[in-house]
Amino acid sequence: MSGKLIGIARVAELRAPLEQLDRASVTTEGGIEGDVRGRKLNRQITVLFREGWEDACRDVGEALPWITRRANLYVEGMERPRQSGGRLAIGDVVLEVMLETEPCMLMERAHAGLKAALAPDWRGGVCCRVVGGGTIRIGDAATLSS
Repeated sequence: MSGKLIGIARVAELRAPLEQLDRASVTTEGGIEGDVRGRKLNRQITVLFREGWEDACRDVGEALPWITRRANLYVEGMERPRQSGGRLAIGDVVLEVMLETEPCMLMERAHAGLKAALAPDWRGGVCCRVVGGGTIRIGDAATLSS
């Protein structure tokens, strides 16, 4: 099943507000260009899946903006991974799923109950390392392979 990239965001400094983009350059060394978190090898890019995010928002009773999760990429229309090791291709870029993005206290500060709402079934998304760099754009196709 193929999905679609519907959001791109980066953060220039830790804990700073996210900047939303229409396109981004991605490298194996630094993740999304200009994102301070891109040098963490197993967490270069975080990906949030719309369906899981909407489930979490229903649990807290409010439709929150996707960037509340502080993820880099927002994808719709595909089953989210629930294990490590898969490859996620988005446009020219290939990511390897390394681990589940664990909900943290920042989520609880953003909205009461959000940390718990993101915990089941990998709703909080995945952390990835960049296997193949390139350029991504809103609207790019996204596919997952094992």
